[in-house]
Amino acid sequence: MNSRNWIGGEWIKPSAGEIAVINPSNTKEQVGVLHLSDPSQVIQAQQAARDAYASWSRMSGSARAGHLDRMADVLESKSEDVAILASMEMGKPIAEMRGEVKRGVNLLRYYAAEGVRANGAVIPSSEQNVLQYTRKIPIGVAGIITPWNFPVAIPIWKIAPALICGNTVVWKPAELASLTATRLAEVFAEAGLPPGVINLVVGKGSQIGNVLLEQVPLDAVSFTGSTSTGLNIAQICAKRNIKYQTEMGGKNAAIVLNDADLEKAVPLIVSGAFRSAGQKCTATSRIIVESGICESFIDALTHAVSSIKLAPALDSEAYLGPVASASQYETVMSYVHMAHEQAEILTQGPPATGDQEGYYIRPMVVGGLNAGHPLIQEEIFGPVAAVLEAADFDEAVALCNQSIYGLSASLFTQNLSYAHRFLDEVRAGMVRVNQETAGVEYQSPFGGMKLSSSHTREQGQAALDFYTELKTCAISYG
Repeated sequence: MNSRNWIGGEWIKPSAGEIAVINPSNTKEQVGVLHLSDPSQVIQAQQAARDAYASWSRMSGSARAGHLDRMADVLESKSEDVAILASMEMGKPIAEMRGEVKRGVNLLRYYAAEGVRANGAVIPSSEQNVLQYTRKIPIGVAGIITPWNFPVAIPIWKIAPALICGNTVVWKPAELASLTATRLAEVFAEAGLPPGVINLVVGKGSQIGNVLLEQVPLDAVSFTGSTSTGLNIAQICAKRNIKYQTEMGGKNAAIVLNDADLEKAVPLIVSGAFRSAGQKCTATSRIIVESGICESFIDALTHAVSSIKLAPALDSEAYLGPVASASQYETVMSYVHMAHEQAEILTQGPPATGDQEGYYIRPMVVGGLNAGHPLIQEEIFGPVAAVLEAADFDEAVALCNQSIYGLSASLFTQNLSYAHRFLDEVRAGMVRVNQETAGVEYQSPFGGMKLSSSHTREQGQAALDFYTELKTCAISYG
């Protein structure tokens, strides 16, 4: 497959270079070719979005909802094709990817329903015969910058609320997910989305990202990716007075207290740490265990990790697949080497099945580290988790909060008092009891504290706040 730009309803093959897309499950297989854009395509895409905004923003919410419903219908009909392509492009196991595509369908339908819901409130006036009320109005053109680790769900959970609020979009996906982005754009085109409402521009961030952020007139930017890039985007947008949201890193902790039900806790912690090869910003990378249960927990964890299957992404029984790329493999392996040199290896999963060459990394749990060690503090974004021992609940919470990140955290306990204290005291945007750290339901706000997020939320009703401005209206009819 070849990537293409979709600008103003037209398919364009850019010519600023090419990149071969290699299957991370089998590096001898080429999945397709990316055709890279130059800055002129970014400017063209913004103009197409600006032109489309005039009619799209004036369309009724019900009419926009109809378009989102049709997008959901076509995506659902193409779900297997989209899931297979995405799994081949970035290595997520096909069972997980099918679930991700289904989430995309649900997100489109969820936000379609917002087209007929209230978007303001009546405010009593101190004067007679005055009607005073608020309205949420669209911002304008939104720049959407998406990562490779959720190539379907994250673009849709940004784009769908932007569209239902009346905005138009310029979408720049990560290079590693640009074939999937092209296929999604084909789905949206087949659904009959008006020209220019979504404009896809494929290319390297170094070549077109700064053009999008610094040169074209945008009204909002929504970004998910690395912390360093997110902080740079925040600075640029702040200087230009562009509304922005940045979803960045995580170093998420699962706390296991002495009274935890290990039969339930261990599978959830293993899932949070190793599904998607640990390539989730909400992945469980720190496991804080109360001392009274530490030995039995590690025994149970060792047994669970020893049986999980590392396999090619299209293997329906794969628990985790390869990491997404050669550069990702090198980064994660640098932490694996650090672990072998500086930590105690508590357990490791079995090698990958089959004889294909790919970017496979065996899941690993380490211990014997202090709370300030890089393996405890730095985001690895791979299948490596570390265990810390805590004397009691208070120390466990203190260790949990000892991070520059604050995205998600979980607690495993049967003590209701500790459960409520955890929900109150942990400095993270998403806190859960007896559930894994990874993920959140699509109708719920998503985002973190500290260096994980820029103080806004995605998904749920919170997304509608980001993609709108509040206008206060008053009319005297006396």
